[in-house]
Amino acid sequence: MVRKTAFVFGLIVGLGATAYAETVSRVNVRGNERMDAESVRILGGVRIGENVGEARANEIAKKLQTSGYFSRVSVRMSGNVLNIDITEAPTINMVTIEGNDEISTDDLKKEIRLKERSSFDESVVGGDVSRMLTVYQRKGFFGTKIEPKKIILDDNRVNVVYEITEGHPTYIRSIEFDGNKKFSSRTLRGEILSREHAWWRIMTQFDVFDEDRIQYDAQMLRQFYLRNGYVDFMVKNTSGQFTQNREYYSVVFTVDEGEKYKFGNISVKNPFPDVPESELTDVLKMSRGDTYNADLVDDTISALRGAVADHGYAFINVEPVPVKNSDARTVDLEFVIQKTNRIYLNTINILGNVRTFDNVIEQQLPMRSGDPFSLQTIEQGRQNLMHTRFFKDVQMVPTRLADANMMNLDVKVEEQPTGELSGGFGWSNINGFMVDAGITESNFMGRGQIVQLRGSIAQYQKQALFSFTEPYLFGRQLSAGFDVSYTMYDYSSLGSFGYDRDSLSIAGRMGWKLTDHWSQTVRLSASFDQNYDIQLAGWHDATLYTLATGFRYYNLSTNFEQNTHTGIVSNLGVSYTGFGGTEEFMRYSGDITAMVNFLDERWQLRTSLDVGYIQPIGDDYITRVYRYFLGGESLRGFDIAGVGSRNWAYRSYSLGGLWKINGSTQLNFPVFIPDEYQVKGFVFADYGILGKPPHEENTFAGRDNYIDDDIRTSVGVGVYWNTPMGPMNFSWGWPLKMNKYDRERRFLLSFETQF
Repeated sequence: MVRKTAFVFGLIVGLGATAYAETVSRVNVRGNERMDAESVRILGGVRIGENVGEARANEIAKKLQTSGYFSRVSVRMSGNVLNIDITEAPTINMVTIEGNDEISTDDLKKEIRLKERSSFDESVVGGDVSRMLTVYQRKGFFGTKIEPKKIILDDNRVNVVYEITEGHPTYIRSIEFDGNKKFSSRTLRGEILSREHAWWRIMTQFDVFDEDRIQYDAQMLRQFYLRNGYVDFMVKNTSGQFTQNREYYSVVFTVDEGEKYKFGNISVKNPFPDVPESELTDVLKMSRGDTYNADLVDDTISALRGAVADHGYAFINVEPVPVKNSDARTVDLEFVIQKTNRIYLNTINILGNVRTFDNVIEQQLPMRSGDPFSLQTIEQGRQNLMHTRFFKDVQMVPTRLADANMMNLDVKVEEQPTGELSGGFGWSNINGFMVDAGITESNFMGRGQIVQLRGSIAQYQKQALFSFTEPYLFGRQLSAGFDVSYTMYDYSSLGSFGYDRDSLSIAGRMGWKLTDHWSQTVRLSASFDQNYDIQLAGWHDATLYTLATGFRYYNLSTNFEQNTHTGIVSNLGVSYTGFGGTEEFMRYSGDITAMVNFLDERWQLRTSLDVGYIQPIGDDYITRVYRYFLGGESLRGFDIAGVGSRNWAYRSYSLGGLWKINGSTQLNFPVFIPDEYQVKGFVFADYGILGKPPHEENTFAGRDNYIDDDIRTSVGVGVYWNTPMGPMNFSWGWPLKMNKYDRERRFLLSFETQF
């Protein structure tokens, strides 16, 4: 009985609803000015002949309202006529932003969805304000207010203005840690990006509060502890508090350090019989008993992939399987390599290069079609292309061929401008104040060639240079080029040089790599000089034709964060000057610099040695401007050319020497200023010996000159600052061993910048 009653009731309701619905025979649209009636009907989804009741009318009205084209919509049936009354939303004439200084208008407009010539929608305006406020909050400007204003124009148009009051940034007042016992709070602060606010942090934003950065700091803390053996480390909570005016924020990281673990048994599960086990064990980055380090695990995975990929097995997966022994506090690791088939390169396709020739790109790739597929080699090729600076981005996209152990490789490049207009200024004790400017094109005509035009004007030196280099002559790893330069040295009033020189030099050169670390260059040059020597009182012409070769050894690794290096750089050179010129001699030179970092790579010990020898051919006289001089940066604590033999009548000027030996040992160390400013202190000990000049200089006007080849030494301290505009070097040196006619210079400054 109950079911029957419910059925009858539902039938009555349904019939009633149908009875109130009317069949649409005509649609009447009123209030439209820009949009025609048919477009309104289609936008509302209205069909002639359909039944429209109250529910359907509301549905049509809602659909029109949410389209964003109308500010008011009314839909109702009158007989068989569907009446749609609308008020069109204003058209946006212009969208502007006012009051922004800290964030550019272009960056803010990326967050705005309201566009010119679209319909005005209040909900879109609210979303724009919310997104722009988020941008400001990421910059630390939590007090920023954005007020949107609608300016009504004629023809149902509006201008929208976002008025911004930026307020002040919210700085991090303090960063504290709770629960840390193994590492001090100061150590942990150095491992995260955020910094406590200080007046000297004017060039960074890391002392401005950013919630996303705080969360990233928590991840960096975990990585730090995992590198130091604390596998159970957790950041339990990150809490903070604003000051009342929201000018400062204090943050506290609550941590649970856990216990320290070491590596236990280390093994590799190798499914490839043709991959020697010894090659895999050799690339393991850890040993049993070492402190657990998550970075070493990741490095080992990459190294194992590379070792296996070099045998042609691509896309392998290396899964580290850890077993934690809580009692022994060790972690056993088995690196499980999943088996794949050997794969070879089928084709290499170069895509995206509009300007750069294909062969220029191919020269940087260490693989060719038919080679075994190697992820390590492919990554090396990507790095080579990025190092050219021809491209903004390089992607290596491998695609496996179906039913074949072959792989196509797409090299997708995004080119960028390679021309550089640069300028700079600086000051040094040698050249005084200096201004230079230049134009460099490192991918000339898309051929990878380097063309440079540069000029500099200094207090004591002026130079113009044109240079051209072809890095791959005849398609081989053989560089060749030429240089044309004109240099004017105004050294007669500088330090102890006592000469002026105008020199036009034309040189051709070739260079090639001998090994990964050794390279060789050959250079043939001609110099046409005019020399003025204060002792000779007059200008004298000189022509020098020189054939030289040099060997270079370079094995440096760079810590870019600390701006320090580890490794060795060395140069050996020999040259012959003659071939009918006004001077004839042999010149031998060599230098070596060794650097090592220690104490978290924040300290560096640097030692260098530089030797040179000029061998006259026969009884030929070596003009003073071509001899060696010591002092200034080559022997701190002494003036430029401030040591060595002197003419008794011209004691201010050095006679130079036919050979030299000088070197330095320097300790660079961090100072109290945060590392991100790259300010280092240093202490040094310099030494040098300047050989005797030609025997013709032993006397002058019947009197003996001051001739010696004694050793000089000095010690000192200094400060190095790698500023955003360029490096500055301040040093103070004190001679320990010197002769009475030597010239001192305690303070030495050099500064150079480019823009």
